[in-house]
Amino acid sequence: MENYTYNSFILQLEGLNVSKESTYPVFLFLFFSYLFIIVANVSISVLVFMDKNLHQPMYLLFWNLSVNDILGNSILLPRLLIDMLRPPSELFISYYECVVQAFTTHMFSTTAHTILMIMAFDRYVAICYPLCYATIMTNKMLIKLTVSAWGVALVLVGILLGLTLRLNRCRTLIRSPYCDNAALFKLSCESVLINNIYGLTFTVVLFTGSIGSMVITYTKITVVCLTSNSKSLNSKALKTCSTHLLVYIIMLLSGMFIIILHRFPQYSDYRKLIAILYHIIPGSLNPIIYGLQSKEMCKFVSRLLESKKVLPS
Repeated sequence: MENYTYNSFILQLEGLNVSKESTYPVFLFLFFSYLFIIVANVSISVLVFMDKNLHQPMYLLFWNLSVNDILGNSILLPRLLIDMLRPPSELFISYYECVVQAFTTHMFSTTAHTILMIMAFDRYVAICYPLCYATIMTNKMLIKLTVSAWGVALVLVGILLGLTLRLNRCRTLIRSPYCDNAALFKLSCESVLINNIYGLTFTVVLFTGSIGSMVITYTKITVVCLTSNSKSLNSKALKTCSTHLLVYIIMLLSGMFIIILHRFPQYSDYRKLIAILYHIIPGSLNPIIYGLQSKEMCKFVSRLLESKKVLPS
């Protein structure tokens, strides 16, 4: 018979189910992945901040993506690494910390979608209306787009967690290596119908809006490129849009795998792994993809390296 503890402020995490032999290899993989994510994204953020040539809408919007990757992974991975070194009987987390972790996790996912949506709009204006780009993508417009990306995510996730916080809790076991909204509302013995309806609506609206904006913008970009005889325009479109689209597809597929595996409880261990990789893979690949594709970033790095060589030892 299940034991019930009402509104306990101490929760227990199920953690990752890894064998003793695999604990340290998995720990090292997660540790070095987190280290790379932080170093790479902080470096990109500093480059964009320092180099005036990178003070363009495309790079400033990508700066938001780097900040999102830093915040999302910094809340999740350090705690996960610490928990891996603890015995299962000691995997406890406070309710408030769990709520913060769930909020950050959903903000990370939602903001990634909204930022990539406004980046698609930026590419659409740059390719389809190059002569009007400077007048459309002004500093004021850039601020509006940035605030919208974070603001929409904040409202959607705020409502999502607000509906969960209203519930009384009668269980204490989080059946996941970290906290998210689904794990939190499953602690309740009350009806969670509203939570399921809003969660489904939230997911449909986010994915429909995200995929729809990508299809519309890239269809129009493709039409312009096919009807244009400008090789420079087509080259620019291929370079900048392929980078953006690759980042989006990686994030989208990772998110869809998590949603699909939620429907199959028997594959809970795979879902845990995919959920962690959902944070690691985009956070690791985003700076690589954009950094290698950007001539401006490569030039800035080469100038820094050359200046260090010139300095007397």
